[in-house]
Amino acid sequence: LSKIAPDARFLLFSNAARPPGIPESDRFEWRCVPAVNLRWWNLVAFPLAARRAGSHVLHTQYNLSPMAGRIGVTTIHDVSFFVGPEWFKPRDLAILTRFIPASRGKTVAIPEACPIHIDPNSTVPVRPMFGLHGPYLLTVGTRWPRKNMELAVSAADVAGYPLVVTGKPGWGDDLMRSNTKATGYVDAQTLSALYREATLYLAPSHHEGFGLPLLEAFACGCPVMCSDGGAFPETAGDAAVVMHSRRWKDWTDAILELAADSSKLNDLRRRGYARVAQFSWEETARRTMDVYRQVSMEKQS
Repeated sequence: LSKIAPDARFLLFSNAARPPGIPESDRFEWRCVPAVNLRWWNLVAFPLAARRAGSHVLHTQYNLSPMAGRIGVTTIHDVSFFVGPEWFKPRDLAILTRFIPASRGKTVAIPEACPIHIDPNSTVPVRPMFGLHGPYLLTVGTRWPRKNMELAVSAADVAGYPLVVTGKPGWGDDLMRSNTKATGYVDAQTLSALYREATLYLAPSHHEGFGLPLLEAFACGCPVMCSDGGAFPETAGDAAVVMHSRRWKDWTDAILELAADSSKLNDLRRRGYARVAQFSWEETARRTMDVYRQVSMEKQS
């Protein structure tokens, strides 16, 4: 945004102190707005502060306060709460379905890009760190039912490969097996090295709105096997093995076949590098700014 919108001014509202990484510019002003809790902040304190500041556009994520009015814009990263309500806790589901708008004709699909924290050249010694002595598989994400990690755990177990599972525990059944190494949250350098060293990245989610870990794996030269859930096939293009089955046996067979074919793995790495290069945050910002300008013009008309 700092590169493509030199005429725009951005007020960055938060309930926390300004973090590092925000561009040093008079056009990016950090405003700390307190609130009794996060829900109240999202629905009342933030939109009220934005309106008082004379904002032409109010941009948030998921829940859009009725107080936003005509200037409200929200990023909805996925609609899995509509697709599979059973994957969510009742309270979270109620809030998501109540405050997330679905406006026909006012929805714009904007792709993301590989997170800038990923370092394909990371040299963190992950093998001794996690006791990995040979080939291993990797899956990444908070352990929610929607992520369907049971499939990855079962398939890797029967295939005879250790499976490294990174991310927060989340909620639901603990599906870990004896060959599963649950690392919890890891920093960016460690995650990058885990991708780079893995034989294969498994992404078995029931539904995803985009699939950032796929791009992370591509950037680190890690071959990808993913489900056909949501936007995965669109994000993966021809750079991943897309599985249309949810049976662990089919995944096991595919893992064994792929792991034994070094030429296929190398081809997936090559395709992954090419695929991730097709996404850029500048393009994401450009399309987002187009939405801002449209909303701003409608407000003034």
